[in-house]
Amino acid sequence: MSPPVDDLLLIKHIENLLKSYLRWTGHKLIQPTSSPHERAKALFNQPFVVLSHGTQADPILNYGNKAALDLWELTWEEFTKMPSRLTAEPVNHEDRDRLLEQVRRNGFIDTYSGVRITGSCRRFLIEQGTVWNIIDEKNRYVGQAATFSAWKYIT
Repeated sequence: MSPPVDDLLLIKHIENLLKSYLRWTGHKLIQPTSSPHERAKALFNQPFVVLSHGTQADPILNYGNKAALDLWELTWEEFTKMPSRLTAEPVNHEDRDRLLEQVRRNGFIDTYSGVRITGSCRRFLIEQGTVWNIIDEKNRYVGQAATFSAWKYIT
């Protein structure tokens, strides 16, 4: 199943994700469209990966576009129930935690590379990823997002 792009909470989350990316990087993640609904559909169908998680003690993934779902080999329902730490092998959890703390302090980084693992345990290397804080309309921290377009499977 695809994400519920008619869901108003999801559309609001995507708007916050897009505005936060622009705020931190000075660049637009996607080209502007006429409505939030159209932006949600456009983001879902981009050829590059976009994913995000919330602010829980053990953050849960709350968005993945089609490229992310395909890469992680998961459905929308599986992906959005998974703790984001499970995108990395246990041996890489400390590196991932350091990265996320650096992003929390600085707003974003645009030089991320690291090994992640798919739903079927295939390992891949992300190259030149951007990770950023998501801020809502009241300037509150509501999670983190990442995007990347370069990865390669490793053995």
